[in-house]
Amino acid sequence: MGYRVVVAGATGNVGREMLNILSERHFPVDEITVLASRKSLGTEVSFGDTTLKTKDLDTFDFTGWDIALFAVGSEATKKYAPVAAKAGCVVIDNSSLYRYDPDVPLIVPEVNADAIEGYAKKNIIANPNCSTAQMVVALKPLHDRATIKRVVVSTYQSVSGAGKEGIDELWDQTKAIYNPVDEKPAKKFTKQIAFNVIPHIDVFMDDGSTKEEWKMVAETKKIVDPSIKVTATCVRVPVFVGHSEAVNVEFEDHLDEDEAREILREAPGVMVIDKREDGGYVTPVECVGDFATFISRIRQDSTIDNGLNFWCVSDNLRKGAALNAVQIAELLGNRILKKG
Repeated sequence: MGYRVVVAGATGNVGREMLNILSERHFPVDEITVLASRKSLGTEVSFGDTTLKTKDLDTFDFTGWDIALFAVGSEATKKYAPVAAKAGCVVIDNSSLYRYDPDVPLIVPEVNADAIEGYAKKNIIANPNCSTAQMVVALKPLHDRATIKRVVVSTYQSVSGAGKEGIDELWDQTKAIYNPVDEKPAKKFTKQIAFNVIPHIDVFMDDGSTKEEWKMVAETKKIVDPSIKVTATCVRVPVFVGHSEAVNVEFEDHLDEDEAREILREAPGVMVIDKREDGGYVTPVECVGDFATFISRIRQDSTIDNGLNFWCVSDNLRKGAALNAVQIAELLGNRILKKG
């Protein structure tokens, strides 16, 4: 016996990936339905070998459905998630709307699975920001061993993190480089993204950081440990899929790079590819379509006591969004709902 599952926002990049992963991981689905806004009504999407037509999110009755995976953005989530939750359907939300709500658990199953017990306060569970999710999978086992004091992270985030418009803009601008007559000015991003990098994701805040950088700080504290100090610089790069991060960690206790490497090799959700030779590391192109968070370039930081550096790469549409949401659904099923 399985679950009745809803995927809201099924026509977007993350929604489609949710459907792929539900199928790939053989999630126990008795019945599935896909929802979208009225402008996408009737659009066909794939679930394994099945083709589904989207229904209207605005008029859908969530009564009797077990789990709803939301990938519709904060505005639509604000309107529809409480409706689903009130109807008894547990919402797993990919937007930023509920991440900082103290009554809503923010879950990365490999890191803080026990926090899921708090879901019943609002019948909603939050999925973290894509850049945070992959980083905390690597940080948690190291924190358990040597206690992290401070994290300095620089991200190299793909355009798919900005949705279909981001992917289209990189594609169109790249083609336009070779055809100058067909100029493609920046629309989705603040500056040209093709053959460029942009040190700006989301809006600027009063202290000079961006909202994306603030998210990494706040979410790492909520998921791993509120005492960890985090500072981030988030950069958009001309990569279609796959976020990369250069992470510097300062620990309370000494942690040798060899021990760190072994700890990460044993950590759930982590794959260590770390050879000190040409190509002995993972890049975004190689991580696309994979479930793992890849760690490379593990080495001591000799400029501080108890410091370590590493390189972290993951498919942002998977671990950063759709995969983590499905893993939460699996955790919810195994621990809370327990059907059949």
